[in-house]
Amino acid sequence: MDLITTTERLTDVCNRLAKHPAVTVDTEFLRETTYYPLLCVIQLASADEAVVIDALADGIDLKPFFDLMSNEAVLKVFHAARQDIEIIWHRAGIVPHPIFDTQVAAMVLGYGDSIAYDQLVAKITGHRLDKTHRFTDWSRRPLTKEQMNYAVADVTHLRDVFKALDADLKKRDRSDWVSEEMEVLTSPSTYDFQPDRAWERLKSRVRKPKELAVLMEVAAWREREAQTRDVPRSRILKDDAIGDIATHAPVTIEKLGQLRSLPKGFERSRSGQDIVDAVQRGVARDLSKLPQLEKPRNNTNGAATVELLKVLLRMTSEKHSVASKVIATVDDLEQIAASDSADVAALHGWRRELFGESALALKHGKLALVIEKSRVIAVGRS
Repeated sequence: MDLITTTERLTDVCNRLAKHPAVTVDTEFLRETTYYPLLCVIQLASADEAVVIDALADGIDLKPFFDLMSNEAVLKVFHAARQDIEIIWHRAGIVPHPIFDTQVAAMVLGYGDSIAYDQLVAKITGHRLDKTHRFTDWSRRPLTKEQMNYAVADVTHLRDVFKALDADLKKRDRSDWVSEEMEVLTSPSTYDFQPDRAWERLKSRVRKPKELAVLMEVAAWREREAQTRDVPRSRILKDDAIGDIATHAPVTIEKLGQLRSLPKGFERSRSGQDIVDAVQRGVARDLSKLPQLEKPRNNTNGAATVELLKVLLRMTSEKHSVASKVIATVDDLEQIAASDSADVAALHGWRRELFGESALALKHGKLALVIEKSRVIAVGRS
């Protein structure tokens, strides 16, 4: 096992790794007290070697690593890649490409929804990983021998997992299914999160245009503040408090102080005035130019359709050994129940062929679900 602590040695190892068709990658980071993840350790492995890179070593320049991540001739293999890629995007402004995410591949091959790495390793290789250091403080130095062993195991076993999954995908002609998912993971828009879009993760909390306008302004303020101060969003303002502010729209310090979701005296802080300013901007917005709020889909017929679609989804998942989560979400089903032309993944590409067409047929009475020998089966109807 090799610990890389200098730019010179990192350059040498990345040059060697770049000669391989694929490398496995993992990172260890901390983000409990910061907005942006603090990259502490990087693990890399090829068929010939495995290394651990001390990303916090004095004077080390990680450019050779970032160059490897953008090398189109090398496939980068991750497990649950999104957070690792987010770190690389933040540090270097690049998205690794091409990539292979073993968690996504496992879902496509029926290993369950969002299977954990240690469980996947156990199922494929039979090895039981030691997860003792899963929540260790990776910023402390020196790194212990146990931490090094833990870190390197994440990329050495990943080699065997990748080979097994890749072979199974090709055997079952599902490689293209995973490729579609990788397009989302390698899109810069997935990681270029702008403050003006911060409201999107909270939009379900509001039902009126005026509330949405205030929500958008306050959420954007919180996002900018968290980024500037490099602290978690909740350190600035908790989600439930933003929802409360959007609902009551306090346009004065006094009214802000009346909200129970805020700590006593919070309105007198600098943030209190900033929030009131954001609320006033929201109230002043042209409501006709706001995004359309989704209408509640809670009618009886729609709910019944969704329940039937859930049964069909479970049947499809079991029949084809594909995790139901990767085929369609509950929100997808609700949108399909509301509209045949819903813009959801389940009605596009391989998902439409596998499930979407049957879902529409069931919705319009061209497909029936019946019980036969204690099993639910789908039967076509003329």
